[in-house]
Amino acid sequence: MTTTYFLFNTAFLLGILGLSMHRTHLVSALLCIEAMMLALFSAMTMLSSNIQLPTTTMLPVILLAFSACEAGTGLALLVATARTHGSDHLQNLNLLQC
Repeated sequence: MTTTYFLFNTAFLLGILGLSMHRTHLVSALLCIEAMMLALFSAMTMLSSNIQLPTTTMLPVILLAFSACEAGTGLALLVATARTHGSDHLQNLNLLQC
């Protein structure tokens, strides 16, 4: 395993670790998910540049588009949660309430 792949794997695992341990605010959860997506984008870009196949060159762009859609949806949920509940604490959210 080269150093760059080790760094990509470490960045992704740190995002998972942050998502699992720091679940107090919705903003921190969204930031950890974005860090995971950035690690995946970087790894996929390096992989497609090393393989140099025409079919793999569009995969990082598609992942970046999905990441942008996910970020927009997450920010919309953050604004809606802050308006309805008054804060972005995840412990205040109860899915069983109407």
